[in-house]
Amino acid sequence: MRTATLTHFLSLSLLLGPVVQVPPPLWAAEVSFHEGFGGSLGSTTTAVDDSLLEIARAHDLGYNEITAANPEVDPFLPDPGTRVTLPTAWLLPEVSGDPGIVVNIADLRLYHFPKHRNKAVSTYPIGIGDEGWDTPLGSYRIIEKIEHPAWHVPASIRAQKPELPAVVLPGPDNPLGSHALRLSLESVLIHGTDRPFGIGMRVSHGCIHLYPEDIVKLYGSVPVGTRVTIVNQPVKASLVGNRVLVEAHETEGKNLEQEAWQLLEKKGLAGKVDPGKLEAVLQSHAGIVTDVTK
Repeated sequence: MRTATLTHFLSLSLLLGPVVQVPPPLWAAEVSFHEGFGGSLGSTTTAVDDSLLEIARAHDLGYNEITAANPEVDPFLPDPGTRVTLPTAWLLPEVSGDPGIVVNIADLRLYHFPKHRNKAVSTYPIGIGDEGWDTPLGSYRIIEKIEHPAWHVPASIRAQKPELPAVVLPGPDNPLGSHALRLSLESVLIHGTDRPFGIGMRVSHGCIHLYPEDIVKLYGSVPVGTRVTIVNQPVKASLVGNRVLVEAHETEGKNLEQEAWQLLEKKGLAGKVDPGKLEAVLQSHAGIVTDVTK
């Protein structure tokens, strides 16, 4: 019965999109960061028929975050009463100047830095380009904001899926969702999705997906001309008070140990770090902010 249920759940939720009612996120997108650290680690307990995907969305987390933080929990059929860690604390990626929006491919999160630095940073989980359709790194600008976008299906996608029409009109089955932000690299959009369970996964053809409720918030808070920088920073570090905090995420093609020590040296923190604690964080790559101070 459980195997049949899992197969049914996967086929509907991952291939067809949302099949269950999900409450509004319990976690506010705006986070006050101090010395590069914000939020707080949380936890919850599963109820009957819960899945980690539903819990992730309710707390504005991606699939990658909640599964990395709970590697021993079945993401689709967790036993009722299972304690689930909520990795709702983050370190900011390295930024400079007026960053605007920073997308970190490694942790599959978007960070919106308001022009007024006394305001909180907004952060959202994202879906990114699948293998072979990588979301491009670099610095861009938002050149257009589109409500209720129509999807003009690229020829490359129609070649793979000839059954698709040339244009998908706005509506609940439109993969772009309700709102879209076009970047100066015009083939890439930041947009909503009709398949929210793909947030926290590599699922797109290069675009950046947000939960339907998150794209509405982001769309309303950024003007045309906003800078968008896409980076790949699998290790983040910050000195908070006199403690060195590190956050690490598994990323293909990256040597986490090398990345970590280079970053710590650059920030002048290497001498304050316990190598054993750091190694444990890098090996687990659970995405949980951890104190690695000597």
